[in-house]
Amino acid sequence: MSKESNKRLNRRKFVALTGGAVVASGILAACGDNTVAPTAATTAATSATTAASSATTAAAATTAATATTAAAATTAAAATTAAAATTAASATTAAGATSAAATTAASGTATTAAASGQAFQTDFAAVGPELADAMAGKLKGKTVTLIHGITAADEVTKFTKCFEDFQAKTGITVKLNAGGNDALTVIATKVSAGTIDDIVNFPQPGSLGLYTGQGKVTDLTKVINQDWMKKVYNQGFIDTATLPDQNGKKILAGVFQRINFKSAVWYPKKAFDAAGYKVPTTWDEQQALMDQIVKDGDTPWALGIESGGATGWPATDWLEDLMLRTTSLENYDKWTTGALPFTDPIVKNAMQKMTDIFFNDKYVYGGRKTIVTTNFGDAGTPMFQNPPKAWLLKQGNFITTFFEKNTPGIKAGVDYDFYYLPPIDPQYGKPVLFAGDLFGLFNDKPESRAVIQFLTTYESIQPWIKAGGGGAISPHKNANLADYTSDLDRKTAQSILQATSARFDGSDLMPAAVGSGSEWKGMTDYFSGSANLDQALQTMQAGWNNVKK
Repeated sequence: MSKESNKRLNRRKFVALTGGAVVASGILAACGDNTVAPTAATTAATSATTAASSATTAAAATTAATATTAAAATTAAAATTAAAATTAASATTAAGATSAAATTAASGTATTAAASGQAFQTDFAAVGPELADAMAGKLKGKTVTLIHGITAADEVTKFTKCFEDFQAKTGITVKLNAGGNDALTVIATKVSAGTIDDIVNFPQPGSLGLYTGQGKVTDLTKVINQDWMKKVYNQGFIDTATLPDQNGKKILAGVFQRINFKSAVWYPKKAFDAAGYKVPTTWDEQQALMDQIVKDGDTPWALGIESGGATGWPATDWLEDLMLRTTSLENYDKWTTGALPFTDPIVKNAMQKMTDIFFNDKYVYGGRKTIVTTNFGDAGTPMFQNPPKAWLLKQGNFITTFFEKNTPGIKAGVDYDFYYLPPIDPQYGKPVLFAGDLFGLFNDKPESRAVIQFLTTYESIQPWIKAGGGGAISPHKNANLADYTSDLDRKTAQSILQATSARFDGSDLMPAAVGSGSEWKGMTDYFSGSANLDQALQTMQAGWNNVKK
């Protein structure tokens, strides 16, 4: 099973464990009656055994249904996945490890080359006083615990390396506790028992939002210099991590260290270039490319939304990207929190843009009838036939693992490449859709403050990026593109740096009853032909009726 599918199943299990309480990012007080009511920690503790049992059963059933999607896909940055694990193994990184980052402890600064090619001086004192103290050795001998859900061995190794230089310079031990395949269950149990780690790594804002709404999470506006946050992050990453606390007040609940990119259109580069096609940069050029491919006797798009029990989710990514290109960020945020219904003309307009492609048999390999029955991991395979049977596939950057599994021997940058999904309306700029892991502070201590402050710096992810092999893209504005070991990852990072705005995967921001429930069903009904557009949108909207008031 791919990590993308695993992440979505993990979310379902988390919902079962916590009584359905998943809080979306940026929930407005005005639409509080549409949101999920946070479940009290005591309730979670008393019901954990029953919920975990039922969640395991549900996960097993879904896993069986999604057997066709099993593969070794890696979702860059969103590495927290779901299956069954009951213990939290720990990995303590060596405090005396050799540095991979070029930092200067004596001055409390680190220099990295920015995307623009200009030197970007990281002044640790500008991030937060605790980080400056740590770099001066004032917190030596302290220990900070951090729980995560990374399971792939190579990614655990890379994550561990991210703290080696920090530990060597500060004398702080960062103890990494692996939550395993069922990390969210382990986290819930620890929170209920009062034994939660100092810092927690979450796969999406919704799961962090549950604990923010319970008052368990520290407001990072009081921990990290907000001028630094604005300097190093696109505002979209800050907005996404801003969540309501137990009083409905919005706080900065987390920070992103690594992300993955979803606004990509993949194509068979060698054949594409040989055919004389050009990468589009506007929607008009995108339309012209599609029509030219049809004129040449082929079909432009490879489409597939089958994913077993999670069938429909790839279509939600399409809708999210089109929403960002056809309406404002404010409307996107209202939509993901329930204030803007699926039945609103704004959402219907974005769905119509999808319909114009998905329902045109000249544009879809195999025609509309195959969309719901084609597995998302296999959808791109026709692009690598000789000659290609399809030319374009919109999907996140994890999809390359499927390309290389299904067509052994093909190479990134030679046989396949991607371009940024072009803007539609210039007034909405160049938005990017992303997913990724974020970190929340549960135990507010000087040493844990120093670590979470460190996680906002490019130096915190630089060792992973320099290690190569994918798995992480930096969200930091001062990311050094030269550190990426592949042109594909470098190009992905550049696309993020060039974005005018950024928003998290919308369905993962919505309560599970909607984002991984009624929306998936409505998409499947619509593209299978069993519902018209209005009926499908009504089905999607109906999920909000199951959200606790």
